[in-house]
Amino acid sequence: MEVLTQDQKAAYDRDGYLVLERRLTTDQLSILHAEIDRYTAKARGLTEGTEELDLEDSHTPDAPRLRRIKLPHRHSDVFRDLMFSDTILAPARDLIGPDLRLHTTKLNMKEAGYGAAVEWHQDFAFYPHTNDAVLAVGVILDDMGPENGPLMVFPGSHKGPINDHHAGGYFVGAMDLERDGFDMADAVPLMGPAGSISLHHGRIVHGSALNTSTRSRRILFYEMMAADAWPIMGSMTKFSDLADYDARMLCGTSRQPRLADTPVRIPLPAPPIGKTIYEIQKGLQTRSFATARD
Repeated sequence: MEVLTQDQKAAYDRDGYLVLERRLTTDQLSILHAEIDRYTAKARGLTEGTEELDLEDSHTPDAPRLRRIKLPHRHSDVFRDLMFSDTILAPARDLIGPDLRLHTTKLNMKEAGYGAAVEWHQDFAFYPHTNDAVLAVGVILDDMGPENGPLMVFPGSHKGPINDHHAGGYFVGAMDLERDGFDMADAVPLMGPAGSISLHHGRIVHGSALNTSTRSRRILFYEMMAADAWPIMGSMTKFSDLADYDARMLCGTSRQPRLADTPVRIPLPAPPIGKTIYEIQKGLQTRSFATARD
């Protein structure tokens, strides 16, 4: 174990999540916030999203509103350097082993008063693998409380089935919570001061409500898996060839696939609209959260 205690690892195995408070310094947070400001300035004047930026439905060129910075590690040295740091990788190694491969990165922006909700889902429904040594590390960039749309999880749901994320004959990237036997009163918010880190299992049921507060709620996700977890055909994991896939190694070495008795569903037929979860989830017929306001 590099940074976690055995009790923390046992809690993650039991519940499917952890929150580690105050892992980033004030100086680190200032650098990250400045980098976000740089991207927000890029959004001014845009009439539609770009390969880097996903815009809120209420965005206008004169009043830019970012919903997500897509794949920030590809175009920001700041976010890429943090991704390779022990701040991110050490707790992940403690939980799923020394050989880690990147799945994706994203910075979800929930600005005060309108930040979009994310409906209940399981990451593993989007990218099933040969085993479930899959997790997401979340860097909490603003103080996160119950009123500004924190990530919420159902403890222990990572040990259950992969629920149906389809509606109208298509994959919509979200569940019908009542149909699948969940009560929102049982959900636990993952909260903490800015600079904290959350970790959640790829199979845990999670979502987040609209930010109705006067404070931003921005969280940077690094999603990764053990190098012996390989994508199953039909997964949303995309790569051109083995060299491309091995270039995603974060630490350690590439490994042969390990097969485990893990439940999977395939995210097909593909959603008819959208590349981000916000667009894909518009196909959902029964919503748990209010949609973003004007």
